[in-house]
Amino acid sequence: MRIRWDAFIATIQERGEYPTPQEAERASRVVLALLGAHLVGEVRAELADRLPESLALILLSPLQAHEPLSPERFIRATAAWVEGATEKTATWDVSAVLSVVADVAGEDLLNRTLLQLPPGYDLLFGRPQSS
Repeated sequence: MRIRWDAFIATIQERGEYPTPQEAERASRVVLALLGAHLVGEVRAELADRLPESLALILLSPLQAHEPLSPERFIRATAAWVEGATEKTATWDVSAVLSVVADVAGEDLLNRTLLQLPPGYDLLFGRPQSS
């Protein structure tokens, strides 16, 4: 079931402690564009079906990663896309967005998503897996 735009952004704004919905939206767009470049097939489509429509389109953008980014490089890439960001603020952005994505996805879809990503993304989603 697709989450409403206002509920999604409000939750990210709250988790990320952003002063405005626009900042939560900016973080969402950047993080979902990068995440979408790492996902393929059914998992990507199912995740998009649960996001607000405009953000689903960003996740489904034809951008494809040349190689999977480690969690550390994913954070660096996020920082590079956000004007004035540091690795610390990018980590905050990634955690705020991906923890809400994890909630929206549910356990089964999240586990299938993590299978497509390099080790360590479970922490970015706020769902540490036991090894």
